[in-house]
Amino acid sequence: METAQSRQQATPGAFTSFARFVVCGGGVGLASSFAVAALASWIPWALANALITVLSTLLATELHARFTFDVGGCATWRQHAQSAGSAAAAYVVTCTAMFALQQLTTAPGAVVEQAVYLSASALAGVARYAVLRLVVFARNRPQAGATAPYASVPSPSASSSPDELCHAA
Repeated sequence: METAQSRQQATPGAFTSFARFVVCGGGVGLASSFAVAALASWIPWALANALITVLSTLLATELHARFTFDVGGCATWRQHAQSAGSAAAAYVVTCTAMFALQQLTTAPGAVVEQAVYLSASALAGVARYAVLRLVVFARNRPQAGATAPYASVPSPSASSSPDELCHAA
């Protein structure tokens, strides 16, 4: 039987989950930045960003469910929808940053565009981490002070000794 204490120890803490978030989300984000740049050579940048954002959000949500926040399986549709909301906000942040760059510089180079995009993505990523940890995947972590299920405590019987009863309590 799994106890509340072993479930709590299996749940990653804030530092561990943030490190995992950076590895998973950062890896997907970095790959996405190159994918957006490549796709933007064929279609408008905002459309390329939207398409890559959708695909990377689906992938990242699965990684976060399975690895970052260790929910014990695939992300639910509800978690995908909630995660998509935070990704939509991140999309607005990256688009705003790129629009501002285009207004400030007539012909920014690819390195400057990548730096601006990745900086905006990092800022949005920190906010997304907070939303995912505190809202999206919060229900899947045991509450502080949770106790073991009642079924794990043996019921007293006529053959139970006082020592067994004290140990069970």
